[in-house]
Amino acid sequence: MKLHRQVIEELRVDPGEPAALGRRSTNETSTNWLGSTGKSHPRELAEHDLEGFRGDLTSTQELLYASDRYAVLIILQALDAAGKDGTIKHVMSGVNPQGCTVVSFKQPSTEELGHDFLWRCSKALPERGRIGIFNRSYYEDVLVTRVHPDLLVDQHLRSQARHGKKLWVQRYEDINTFEHHLHRSGTRILKLFLHVSKDEQKRRFLRRLDDPAKQWKFSSADLAERSHFDKYQRAYEDAITATSTRWAPWYVVPADHKYAARALVGCILVQAVEQLDLQLPEITVEGHAALDAARRILLGE
Repeated sequence: MKLHRQVIEELRVDPGEPAALGRRSTNETSTNWLGSTGKSHPRELAEHDLEGFRGDLTSTQELLYASDRYAVLIILQALDAAGKDGTIKHVMSGVNPQGCTVVSFKQPSTEELGHDFLWRCSKALPERGRIGIFNRSYYEDVLVTRVHPDLLVDQHLRSQARHGKKLWVQRYEDINTFEHHLHRSGTRILKLFLHVSKDEQKRRFLRRLDDPAKQWKFSSADLAERSHFDKYQRAYEDAITATSTRWAPWYVVPADHKYAARALVGCILVQAVEQLDLQLPEITVEGHAALDAARRILLGE
């Protein structure tokens, strides 16, 4: 199952082009991808498509595991309440847990701060044959630290390195070089930004406050970070523009409607794995002989 190529192209930020977050919709795509399936509501259509993508992903993930040639790394970034956790849960629900790992990156530990900003993520990369999902990532070090530059003090940088645009340019270069190395080594990288509006974020925060089952998700820090919403948008704009490359493209996914965002993420992931043109390992003549011998032994029991 595939969506129209125009949908993928619309979401992708082409290398050298601005991310243009201010001009990108948070609730729809200009290409009509919700086709006729006998469903009447956009939510039903999107959930129908997501179910198809989950089925495709199950089979393609098995091929990825069996071929043992590539790893797939999904980097999921977003502002608070954009739906990262729910997206992972719904899109990856059909994948064999043995072939998929999810790593959530929180505030760096003392050990992690003693290394370069890529270290804690590089040691969590997926092996060949597996899908790895980073819920937040090393991009936090060009996002959160840019909005809150005082956090750079804990990274023990030279004082002159903590000021001005040069630090961010250097980190963008480091990220691009790191991701290029991963690509050449067989890791395919998909970077997804769940693009949620400030109004929708407010509605989701209020639902968390009003629903006893969701109140545990809310933190006073959420409101503090919300006050920097525009600063985060500018930081994302610059980071996505500088690091969307041919080998590790960014996709800006409208996320005001969770059902649509999940289906679009499923589509992007399935298409990326299918483009690897994976095949089951070929059985050699010797391998067939070993299989025949094993069959004779079992039948002779």
